[in-house]
Amino acid sequence: MRLKDKNALITGAGGDLGRGMALRFAEEGARVAVNDKNLAKANETVKMVVDRGGSAKSYGADLTKSAEVQEMIDQIIKEWRCLDILVNNAGDVRDALLTKMTEEAWDFVVDLNLKGSFLCSRAVAPHMIERRYGKIVNLTSMAYKGNIGQANYVSAKAGVVGLTHALGLELARYGINVNCVAPGLIDTPKAKTLDDKTRERLVKMTPMRKMGEIVDIANAVLFLVSDESKYITRQTIHVSGGMEGF
Repeated sequence: MRLKDKNALITGAGGDLGRGMALRFAEEGARVAVNDKNLAKANETVKMVVDRGGSAKSYGADLTKSAEVQEMIDQIIKEWRCLDILVNNAGDVRDALLTKMTEEAWDFVVDLNLKGSFLCSRAVAPHMIERRYGKIVNLTSMAYKGNIGQANYVSAKAGVVGLTHALGLELARYGINVNCVAPGLIDTPKAKTLDDKTRERLVKMTPMRKMGEIVDIANAVLFLVSDESKYITRQTIHVSGGMEGF
């Protein structure tokens, strides 16, 4: 029960990775605030947590809107008295080659992946500073090193790594750990939509010659939000089977 009596907010937890983290955190004793703009998906995650004996509540805030983010954080703290853990997991893609990428596709991806992480971190920071305790984990991707057809996503995820470095410096003096997890090729429902040739190529690029599992990401994040990692901050952990980029 490494997270016993801890309160955690996981963004994008109506999706596969976020849901896996929510279930894993609940197993370790955390009370989980499940955020997803798709409230129906968030409610599904909450039901899964509760059905397994855990405690969770859903929040449908749009992470690109400052007022909605602040309202969500304030509500969680009002109801639960404190927020110990923030996992900035929400993200999505709008892939296209540079010459065909629209400004709308760029803005959507950068706003959700990068601005959303900034807004959530900014909203929770005063509370964590006051308590001189907090764990923030940002989800990037091995794509942060570069990938064809993903100029928007790569830029956003590289920005998430930079945000981690900056916030880690600013918040370390207050006992707040800020770290980053970079998944490689993970066996999610979205990954199953890859054609066989692409999947085979990506597996061959992975030294362990296999896809990772959602629980592999959940376990890495769990370590970083537990007190087992109390002297680790400003780090990016690659959970990628040895892959160093797409």
